[in-house]
Amino acid sequence: MLFDIENQVIKEHIREAEFGIERESLRVNADGTLAQTPHPFPEHKNIDRDFCENQVELIGDVFTDPEELNEQLLQLQRQLNTELKKRNELLWAFSNPPKISGEDEIPVAEYHGILQNKSLYRRYLAAKYGKKKMLFSGIHLNFSFSESLLKAAFAASGATDFSEFKNDLYLRLSKRLTQYAWLVVFLTAASPVADKTIGTDSNIYSSIRCSERGYWNFFTPILDYTSLKKYVGSIERYIEDGNLKSVSELYYPVRLKPRGENSLETLVEKGINHVELRVIDVNPLSPTGVLTKDIRFIHLLMLYLASLPEFDFNDTRQFEAIRDIKTAAVFRNAEIRQKAVQTLTEIQSFTWKNFPEYSHIVEYQIEKLTPGNSYAEIVSRRFSEDYMKKGLALAEEYQRSVGCV
Repeated sequence: MLFDIENQVIKEHIREAEFGIERESLRVNADGTLAQTPHPFPEHKNIDRDFCENQVELIGDVFTDPEELNEQLLQLQRQLNTELKKRNELLWAFSNPPKISGEDEIPVAEYHGILQNKSLYRRYLAAKYGKKKMLFSGIHLNFSFSESLLKAAFAASGATDFSEFKNDLYLRLSKRLTQYAWLVVFLTAASPVADKTIGTDSNIYSSIRCSERGYWNFFTPILDYTSLKKYVGSIERYIEDGNLKSVSELYYPVRLKPRGENSLETLVEKGINHVELRVIDVNPLSPTGVLTKDIRFIHLLMLYLASLPEFDFNDTRQFEAIRDIKTAAVFRNAEIRQKAVQTLTEIQSFTWKNFPEYSHIVEYQIEKLTPGNSYAEIVSRRFSEDYMKKGLALAEEYQRSVGCV
């Protein structure tokens, strides 16, 4: 286990954590076509571009309360809406893109000067994976335990180097989170409906971007979690042999990130600051694309994973973890549903024993197991017919309800 919950000092800080979110979305015109105007905020630290000019990324700051994080997403959305309304544009509310006539509608994000390599990198991705695949948008959740909790655990561990202890802790957490990422996909998948121009039939997958048809490298990376140095080395080998252009091309469910620039050099120099979970769909049932209830559950999941014993995340288990994610993205899969029932039952018992005040957080997730109650099933019922028409109506509704600054 990562934390001895019975330790009094650890117990005082065990509920403390930090959260950050990146929410990707597409800008569309009033008729549902992709907006062709330049990005409205080319230099805003919280409102960025991603792959293309018409893909917006709202980047939240770090908060200790997920509710505050979601409130900031609303504030950023109001700023964005102010500019979009002037252009008669809307923010698409789904992970799956709208109708796409051709790749010429997807202009690669344009950077200039010292940042022009970002555009070159995106052109490389377009040539390798195709522009359409890069349009699938998602939620990236950045998570870290509080420094007070980490220091309490370090003091109780008998370790002599805090940086090494912290790196080892996050490496071990990352292994478990990758192994259990399928559960997050199962519980937050919300994109079973797609326009036929995407080339994937609706209602086969609950999350196309996490499915076998989605956002993956052309191979399954096998990473070495023995130490930070070996973890970085295992990624560098894929870069050296040409499978990856850079660490940013590692389309993996969980990434280990440093504070500041996301590079392997910074990761080695500064150590691991947080884990990034990349398998959450944009939820069209929420104006911000994510519900605070789900973020709170992921925090609880982290605590549960921290209670599990150390294990060997060998090649076979890593292949199984990726396979399970893709299986969890299949709509109405009975086998994975049964696995979710069993796992949530174990998490519920863990919660009753250690965090009884969090029981309602697990109960909300268990309710999704009732037939018809998952996000994917709700979205399918509401949007399977007239996806574009109803999607535009939802985007207009959210623009009105969220408002402008």
